[in-house]
Amino acid sequence: MNIEDFRSYCLAKKGTSEDFPFDERILVFKVADKIFALTDVDDFVSINLKCDPEKALELRDRYHGIQPGYHMNKKHWNTVSLESDVPAKLIKELIDHSYEQVLLGLSKKVRDGLLK
Repeated sequence: MNIEDFRSYCLAKKGTSEDFPFDERILVFKVADKIFALTDVDDFVSINLKCDPEKALELRDRYHGIQPGYHMNKKHWNTVSLESDVPAKLIKELIDHSYEQVLLGLSKKVRDGLLK
């Protein structure tokens, strides 16, 4: 996966926006102003994704390329190395899971408005 494929995949999700809220290097994807994915655009070697805590532990045990989220809450975030043992198909599934985790945290009213 390259940066443009990653960007397109994230932006295809309903209600998604992109921003550089921290600096000019860290690209952030949000749904309803809540982050679900971020990466360094100058050094696109990993992405940070939100994850169910139990699933996060299982993934870290199974894949060397999935580690606790760098500069993030280690319980709820993983850093996924793009040049590792993590299959491309799984990376897309983890992006989907991250988006869904954020959706679950939104109010029903906001969630229903996004998904219409």
